[in-house]
Amino acid sequence: MEIQDVTISRKKPIYPVSAALQKYLRTYQRDARMPIGYRHLMDFYETVPVMDKHGRDTLWETPLYPPHVQEQLYNGLKIIYAQLKASGNTRIVEHKYIDRVEYCAFGNTHPFRVRIVNRLNDVYDYFYVKQADASRIYGLELEQIISPNPVNYLVDGHTLVEEHIVGIPGDVFAKSLMYTPDYNPKRIAKEFVKFNERCIITLLGDMRAYNFVMQITPDFDDFQFRIRAIDFDQQFYEGNPKVYMPQFFKDNLPYVQLCMEHLTERTVSQYQQEERSSIVHRVRSERHRIAALRDVSNTEELSTPDNVIRLREGYARYFHDNQYLRCCTMTDIIELNVKNVIRQVKL
Repeated sequence: MEIQDVTISRKKPIYPVSAALQKYLRTYQRDARMPIGYRHLMDFYETVPVMDKHGRDTLWETPLYPPHVQEQLYNGLKIIYAQLKASGNTRIVEHKYIDRVEYCAFGNTHPFRVRIVNRLNDVYDYFYVKQADASRIYGLELEQIISPNPVNYLVDGHTLVEEHIVGIPGDVFAKSLMYTPDYNPKRIAKEFVKFNERCIITLLGDMRAYNFVMQITPDFDDFQFRIRAIDFDQQFYEGNPKVYMPQFFKDNLPYVQLCMEHLTERTVSQYQQEERSSIVHRVRSERHRIAALRDVSNTEELSTPDNVIRLREGYARYFHDNQYLRCCTMTDIIELNVKNVIRQVKL
């Protein structure tokens, strides 16, 4: 594995949700009629920076609303949470209250993070309200279909609501927990290899350590690890192939070093093959859904022509396969990736 500094375009535009994508979302029960939308949450008059316990700026801000506006927003957010978690059954929020809302102007979709608390036992949960971005929605759908990780989200017009993905931020895990004596470093390295392979195939970009979380599950004789993406803003937009390969980001150096220290070329190849085989099984079981997603996304503008040309040429070199040069869209590249994976598993 190799490390270098990969340049990311932070000015990726937000692509609107088309009528065809809305129809797809309706078919697969991802659409909803929400009492409030993203634009209502933007109706604050000022913000206060959110600091961590060490007094450092978290890049999140607390928006301040007039009292009558806040009451209406918080009631609407409780209903949205019920829609996200219980198909709209508001009984689950009877004893819950919105503890706080935070706003981040740093991300592409300028998300709001909502903390909701059960007043009976103080157990809390988070969810996110964001601007609906078509490329992000395609990323969420590909994560649902091709990865082993289920995702839960809803879309209403210009508003996207996402469930909180639980886990330890990848950068925090690398700094403070990676070398915990009870953790098997080979298992961590194995998971990073598999995660890297999924990103390459699905064109999920910008997977620096702070854009994914590590989930740790105690097993009867060891700990199991799962890396989960939490940011899909850079889904198949950039033209640089290395953007879709987490191994090339400096932020991921601890993971790459772990792989180099504990894995051989043969075991890396074995884990890549295992992940490809798993992807084939998932694609076959969801073939109708992925075909519908392909048909919709292939009709939309989700990147620039220059980026598509750069990426298809880069993947042609990376895979030594000139078939990529015939791809006209980012969707074509993903489809060829999947077809090649199916072909390799059959060999």
